[in-house]
Amino acid sequence: MSAAQAPLRVPALDALIEALRALPGVGPKSAARMAFHLLQHDRDAAEALQHSLEHALRAIRRCESCNTYTETPLCATCADPRRDRRQLCVVETPADLAAVEQSMGYRGLYFVLMGRLSPLDGLGPKDIGLDRLLQRLRADPVEELILATNFTNEGEATAHVIAETLRPLDLRITRLARGVPSGAELEYVDLGTLARALVDRRGA
Repeated sequence: MSAAQAPLRVPALDALIEALRALPGVGPKSAARMAFHLLQHDRDAAEALQHSLEHALRAIRRCESCNTYTETPLCATCADPRRDRRQLCVVETPADLAAVEQSMGYRGLYFVLMGRLSPLDGLGPKDIGLDRLLQRLRADPVEELILATNFTNEGEATAHVIAETLRPLDLRITRLARGVPSGAELEYVDLGTLARALVDRRGA
């Protein structure tokens, strides 16, 4: 192949395309289209994206109480004195927490696992912060623990392990009602269904 026929090879461009592929649902072609669009048509947006990412990586931390994302030691929810501290809702991710909040059906506090049990991936109870959850339950006046992990196989297994581990504690353990479809992830469930599942939660 002659030099004129050689494919375009720009290391910085390749690196940008590869970085964009890290986004969920973005394949090689979509990543390439995004990269070319930003470089050719919207360099201002590319710079804004760069600055936003840099700022987020510097500023965002995990809440000292619930483990979600925040820029302060305590997130706004944990710092809100109007929240019901007798209820603690356990979710897998900050995205799930946001989904529950948007449903407007819950006024308690949260604990974010930052994952779910997955033996095939080597993720056990320590990797999802189960020991930290136990410490919080012993320190706070929680009366009800709501297991709002996703209705996937891993989410169900995570809810089961948490329920069995915490069974000796003197608190009510409930699970979201089956209004949430089997196999569903909370951030994609419509808000009305999620709100109903919170109201109709059952014993875990």
